[in-house]
Amino acid sequence: MDATLSPGAGSAEGFDPVIHAPARLQIMAVLAGVQEAEFALLRKTVQVSDSVLSKHLSQLGDAGYVRLRKAARDGRQHTWASITREGRSAFVAHVRALQSLARVVDELAAE
Repeated sequence: MDATLSPGAGSAEGFDPVIHAPARLQIMAVLAGVQEAEFALLRKTVQVSDSVLSKHLSQLGDAGYVRLRKAARDGRQHTWASITREGRSAFVAHVRALQSLARVVDELAAE
């Protein structure tokens, strides 16, 4: 069976290079499921250092995908992150592009 690609199937359409990095993809997945997440939770989930997580959050923030909120709690500064509407839309499009690519691979494997 010849695998033919429909427009957009298996293409780069929908892929977002800002989100695609594994740590940023994990961050976006966590934030898509919650109202907001504390920095410490994201660090534990993504398993990176504070400085690496800060860099990823900055990149997502610069793209308009994540909003950061800082506030004092228990006498210490804490940071919370939340996904923006633009970020949610970009994340959904990116996941759909990955799913489309996976379907193409499944079709090729079935041949």
